[in-house]
Amino acid sequence: MIPYTRAQSLPGLLQDRILVLDGAMGTMIQRYKLDEAQYRGKGADAEGRIFARFADHPVDVKGNNDLLVLTQPGVIQEIHEQYLASGADIIETNTFGATTVAQADYRMEGLAAEMNLAAARLACAAAEKYSTPEKPRFVAGAMGPTPKTASISPDVNDPGARNVSFDELREAYYEQAKALLEGGSDVLLAETIFDTLNAKAALFAIDQLFEDSGERVPVMISGTVTDASGRILSGQTVEAFWNSLRHARPITFGLNCALGAALMRPYISELARVANVAVSCYPNAGLPNPMSDTGFDETPKQTSALVGGFATDGLVNLVGGCCGTTPDHIAAIAQAVKTKKPRVWPNQYKEAA
Repeated sequence: MIPYTRAQSLPGLLQDRILVLDGAMGTMIQRYKLDEAQYRGKGADAEGRIFARFADHPVDVKGNNDLLVLTQPGVIQEIHEQYLASGADIIETNTFGATTVAQADYRMEGLAAEMNLAAARLACAAAEKYSTPEKPRFVAGAMGPTPKTASISPDVNDPGARNVSFDELREAYYEQAKALLEGGSDVLLAETIFDTLNAKAALFAIDQLFEDSGERVPVMISGTVTDASGRILSGQTVEAFWNSLRHARPITFGLNCALGAALMRPYISELARVANVAVSCYPNAGLPNPMSDTGFDETPKQTSALVGGFATDGLVNLVGGCCGTTPDHIAAIAQAVKTKKPRVWPNQYKEAA
C-alpha cells in the first residue's frame, strides 16, 4: 500500500510542475488480442492442468476489461508499468466500469468490490516499483460514469423514465470507492462525466465514505464535452459544470475523452479561466480512425504538440491521454511539458506575485 503521505504531497506538486497522467487502458488491452477464454481466466496450474475461473459463466465476458484484473493480472500490471516507464506521474486503476451498475451487463455485479480491490493493489505495486524520492508515483482510483444516466430518459416516448436512481448510483459508487481505498489508491478520480447528476452521486458517496471511515484522500474530477456545442451530455456548459461540482473541493478539475486536443482547446481555456483549482486535460488521440493501429488518427508527435501548446499558454496543471493514446503518446507529452510552468489559478495570483 502506498503511504498516504505521498498523496498529501500531490497538491503541492501540482503547483510546482505539470504532472503527467497515463494514457488509454482499453487501447493497450486491445493490442493483446485476448479471446473469450482468456477473459474468463484460462491458464494452467502448477501441475500444468488447464483451468478458467469463469469457465461456466452463463454470458460472454470478452470486452469486460475490468474483469482482467482478476483473470489476466499480468497484462494489466504490464500496461501500468509501460505507462510508468514512459514518464507518467499518476496511473489509473483499471476500474472504469467496475461498479455494480456497469457489471450488471455481464451478470458480474457481485464481483465489483473484488475487482476494485485487486485493481488498486496491482496499480500500487507498479507505482511502488517505479517511485523514487525525486519522482514519486501515484495511483488514482478510477470511477467511470456507468452506462446508465440519472438525468436522461432511455425512452424517447417517455421523457420522465429513468433506468437508474440516484440512490442506486450512490450505493454502487460507495462500494467502488471503499474497495479502491482499501487497495491503496492515493486519490479518487471521478472521470469521463457526461451526466452531472451521476457525478453528484459519486461525490456524495465518496464524502459519505470519508465520514464513515475517518480516512480522506484527494479527489479529482474530469468531465467530457460530447460535441461542438461545448456542453456535457446532460446539458451543462463547462462553466456551469464547474459551478455544479466545485463544492467537492477537488484538487484537479478538467476534461477528458470525447474530443481530441484541437477541438477541446476552447473548453479547456474556459475552464482555466473560471476554476480556482488545478486544471487537468487528457484528450483522445484526435478523432476515431479505424485504419489506425490505435483506432484514432493522431500520432504521439501530433498529440503532444497540441497538449504542449496548452502548457505553453498556461492552461493546465495535469495532462495525459485518453482513448487511442499509448505509452509513446505519454512519453511525448511528458517531454513536451517537461520545461513548462504549471498554470497559476486564481487563489494563487496574489501569492505568486
